[in-house]
Amino acid sequence: MKIILATSNKGKVRELKEAMSEFEILTYNELIEPFEIVEDGKTFKENALIKARVVYEKLKNLESLQNSEFIVLADDSGVSLPILGNKPGIYSARFAGEDATSKDNMLKVISELKVRKIKKTRAFYTASIAIVGKNGESTVHGWMHGDIIDEFRGYRGFGYDPIFIPNGYDKTLGELPDEVKIKLSHRSKAINLIKKIL
Repeated sequence: MKIILATSNKGKVRELKEAMSEFEILTYNELIEPFEIVEDGKTFKENALIKARVVYEKLKNLESLQNSEFIVLADDSGVSLPILGNKPGIYSARFAGEDATSKDNMLKVISELKVRKIKKTRAFYTASIAIVGKNGESTVHGWMHGDIIDEFRGYRGFGYDPIFIPNGYDKTLGELPDEVKIKLSHRSKAINLIKKIL
């Protein structure tokens, strides 16, 4: 069975391929031209399902997949800070604007902390993974808890990793080795659950 990822985010693709190496995994843009998916859901789950459904509909009649068993897998994830009313949440990828980079988004979070004179505050990552195929739909969630700090530390990972310290550690995900992040990751926890469904 092929798993087709409804993302072109290089960080997510790398993590998903590494964690699900027993499956044949492609990204949807290896099969069709990339296109914009409007994520207008109110939760991570809704947005993951939107992405998986839209890509599945585009691919299900593709000639190259006619004789293949395949499902589409989509992930929607982000970081939430209770002190900010759980923002950025589902807007994590565009917290600083539609064309924001990860650095722009982190700087916006840091500026929100500095305004409040906060150096460190509780935060959590959420990952919702949806799969859509001819046999229906399923979703799962994974979480990672820790703190967000008001400075960049480290260069590993992506997203908010250089300002996120997971519970039980004194280093950010940007400083910790990849193998440590994979054990702790919200996405890894969700992947382990989705594997049981697969």
